[in-house]
Amino acid sequence: MGQQIRIALPSKGRMEEETLDFLAECGLRVNKTNPRQYTATLPALPDVLVLFQRARDIPASVAAGDVDLGITGYDALAETLNGNRDAVIIIHEALGYGGCSLVVAVPEEWGVTTVEGLVRKAGEKPLRVATKYTNLTGKFLADNGVENVRTVLADGALESAITVGYADFIVDITSTGTTLRENRLRPLDDGTLVESQAVLIGNRAALAARDDLLVATRQIVESIEAHMRGRGQYMLFANIRANSIDELRAAIFGQPDLGGLQGPTVAPMITRDGSDNWWAINLVTHSTKLYSVINQLRAIGGSGVVVTPITYIFEEQPERYQRLLAALSTPEESIS
Repeated sequence: MGQQIRIALPSKGRMEEETLDFLAECGLRVNKTNPRQYTATLPALPDVLVLFQRARDIPASVAAGDVDLGITGYDALAETLNGNRDAVIIIHEALGYGGCSLVVAVPEEWGVTTVEGLVRKAGEKPLRVATKYTNLTGKFLADNGVENVRTVLADGALESAITVGYADFIVDITSTGTTLRENRLRPLDDGTLVESQAVLIGNRAALAARDDLLVATRQIVESIEAHMRGRGQYMLFANIRANSIDELRAAIFGQPDLGGLQGPTVAPMITRDGSDNWWAINLVTHSTKLYSVINQLRAIGGSGVVVTPITYIFEEQPERYQRLLAALSTPEESIS
């Protein structure tokens, strides 16, 4: 038996909920029978053990090899590894949820809107910044020449740090900016440290050494990419009358949006009266063009148009998996 494959998922809050929902949509439902338990299973991948950890701890666990794979926020990855990512490889950099920005936010009453203004403010008197992102904050302040600032490690509701009195400004994540505004804080116009969303990461050494891990990773990546590719896409079926396939081809490609992904699928229909001038067509289109495509089908004689949503679109070769192999310098033939 090979080693057990271990994947870490966020254990708390919105990130946990969104991750579990996202994986379920990808056909990778996590079986967590007790909300307080810290392990679970992936029925689609019986050899994978799911571990729940704080999102900020997952990058370090992956880097240390305690787990093989992990889903976390890019902000946590950037902060924890602090520019030293040799042990960790980003397998999928944009899972499409958990979006937020790590920003410098100052009291509105300061009238400061830029980092340059913060430099001047810090020149007037020593300042304190409250954050849990001490590495990223220190680097940002140093890179931008903001001196005379002491970093205060803090957690929880940082928006209260100024009111409570242990900080003069903060560096924290925000999604909509509402909480900052409610606390009379203003993000600096050029004070964004990191744009973040959920990412899938892996331990580089384990991926390079273990075929079983690569096989499981491929299934995870393919399921994710197929679902994301299928989002907002619809399959259309219609009946069309035409005297020949050439006539039908000219009619289809005479319309701007009937090409589908690579071209529509067309097949002759078997009719009750034995006529041979009816054809069935099916194609894929995005929701933004759905009504337009239906009208284009009607314009060339289409009828009985049936529309169904698409859950997955699998490509011949998963792009990100191929990129992973290239990054690992692992030949495709070595993967069973």
